[in-house]
Amino acid sequence: MAKKSISAQAKKPNVFMRIGMFIKQIVDEMRKVVTPTSKELFFWALAVLVFVLFLMAIVTGMDLGLGKLMLWMFG
Repeated sequence: MAKKSISAQAKKPNVFMRIGMFIKQIVDEMRKVVTPTSKELFFWALAVLVFVLFLMAIVTGMDLGLGKLMLWMFG
């Protein structure tokens, strides 16, 4: 009598069960999400705004500096 392989015995659940399990896992993860308070939200938004402005200043400075360098080099 032939033995069944382990992979044949461990059959995957059907597509609908996998979709259902996926949705259940999403809902379980969403329950772990903590909504920030308005104070936390304000300070995080402010931190992001300051960071974006800082990066904009760096990129603007590099653009102007490299532009002047190219004009000086190639006239």
